[in-house]
Amino acid sequence: MKRIAFVGIATAILALGVFAAIKPETFSTVEKVSVAATESDANQILPIHVHKTATCGCCGEWIKHLEKSGFSVKYSNHEDLDSIKAQFGIENNYQSCHTGVSANGFVFEGHVPAKYIREFLNETPEDSLGLSVPAMPVGSPGMEYGNKFMPYQVLLLKKDGSASVYAEVKTYQDQF
Repeated sequence: MKRIAFVGIATAILALGVFAAIKPETFSTVEKVSVAATESDANQILPIHVHKTATCGCCGEWIKHLEKSGFSVKYSNHEDLDSIKAQFGIENNYQSCHTGVSANGFVFEGHVPAKYIREFLNETPEDSLGLSVPAMPVGSPGMEYGNKFMPYQVLLLKKDGSASVYAEVKTYQDQF
């Protein structure tokens, strides 16, 4: 139990350090947009299982984002996620704070917007494991910080351990 608390505290300290180290001009301000599932999305409920730690608040916020976007989400809390990430072949440099797994075994590592998960599942690239948003970009789903946003990339994880850019998220609105 002490390890879980330490990991949660360490993650919070790291996040604060990252926010403090980033120059203010790196961020853009955003206008919030609705992420509610459309009527057509509601007819396509997609199940996803999220593996996370009990103390991570941003993971819970990402789950809410998925649910609002038409996903059926179940989650499991773990003391250590290393074995989960290894089980699904997620290399260290593509890891983040939680791992989502679709019913057909594809992984969604970190704060991947639901928009890209749905797109990936509709047209799955050959030899792929899933998608990743390494680290915890400010303004990504679940990592909202006031009206701040930092551009980031969604990576396509491949079965050979490599990755390529799947999407460039340049603005807050690009995520929805």
